[in-house]
Amino acid sequence: MQAVDVLIVDDHEIVRTGIRRLLEDAGFSVAEAASGETALALTQRDIKPRVVMMDIQMPGIGGLQATRRMLARDPPSRIIILTATAGGPLPRALLRAGAHGYLTKGCSVDEMTRAIRRVAAGERYISSEVAQPLALSLLEGEGASPFDGLSARELEFTVLLSQGLCNAVIAETMSVSPKTVSTYRARAFGKLGVSSEAELIKLALAHGVADCA
Repeated sequence: MQAVDVLIVDDHEIVRTGIRRLLEDAGFSVAEAASGETALALTQRDIKPRVVMMDIQMPGIGGLQATRRMLARDPPSRIIILTATAGGPLPRALLRAGAHGYLTKGCSVDEMTRAIRRVAAGERYISSEVAQPLALSLLEGEGASPFDGLSARELEFTVLLSQGLCNAVIAETMSVSPKTVSTYRARAFGKLGVSSEAELIKLALAHGVADCA
């Protein structure tokens, strides 16, 4: 397998190209993947990145599922989440799941390279833009967002449903049965206090769960 410093996983080519040029100028070797599925396949057979920079909202399995699968491998990948959302339950959920860093797409090149080096060295890195709302949510209590009460899989279901996917596609994406998806749906609806998909999506948008590109 070919060793590279960074694997960029993002479905927007212009984003991947821009980040790649910046990182290569900083001396990193870089590979790209346009989807979670491609990233999983590449890291399984072709490349061994020191750090994976993962977007969350992508077609197919998306960043949440790809992160979970990469972290379940032996050895697990070292993953930095790079996305547009700084608040809401996603940073906490991904960090609890084992992600090693969290950056927003508005971060500087210096911060990005610093985060990559620290995570590659075995440390964790959370940008100040993410750390502040994360700390405030903890001060306000665990119930600051209604989505904090969801399990990782229930939250993953919620993100996929917010993308307009049907149960069958969600089941295939999450590698579970349609019956299990129905269970996630019932639990998520119950915990969030909603009775329809429209209500759930509205709540997800209000708390930064659906809009996490």
